Amino acid sequence: MADEGRAEPPTMTTDTSSPRSRARKAAAPAAPAPELRIRTVKAGDLPAVVALDATVTGLHKAAYWQRVFRRYGINGQGQRHFLVAVLDERVCGFAIGEVRDWEFGAPPCGWLFAIDVVPSARQQGVGGRLLAELAQRFRREGVHTLRTMTASDNSLIQSFFRSQGMRAGHLLPLEMDIEAEAPPPAAAGRPRR
Repeated sequence: MADEGRAEPPTMTTDTSSPRSRARKAAAPAAPAPELRIRTVKAGDLPAVVALDATVTGLHKAAYWQRVFRRYGINGQGQRHFLVAVLDERVCGFAIGEVRDWEFGAPPCGWLFAIDVVPSARQQGVGGRLLAELAQRFRREGVHTLRTMTASDNSLIQSFFRSQGMRAGHLLPLEMDIEAEAPPPAAAGRPRR
């Protein structure tokens, strides 16, 4: 601890760069961090959304995304939302959801049915910002709960949702394979003659 009135000895640095490079470093302004914007999707964003989805799923589904855009982009808003995250003027993520009324006896709530971020932009808060903006839009519509479903083996997205405060809800998803024609339920229990 230094006494008042007594100067501390100067500290030595071990910067071995040349005086010229040190001057360039000191004069060069730090590049500003790119601004992440969340906005409603535009038609020009669709190729980036299709490409992002294809990198994650391995499937190119342009016709599907055109239908989603018509329903949630063009005819959306109000209770339907198709949002994109834009960083350096490039789409780096998207989220899609809607308010659903009285499904399974539950009061109106917001459902998130798609969210994704380009792998190079993950762990930078993009998904969290998309989810927060979607939740904010749902709140403006008077909704107090946000729901989603995930594949039981997708630990990456489950970890993301848990990090955002989501937990298992009271609904239990059930499914049935309907590819093969099954006997009617009443006939299934009767013995055959």
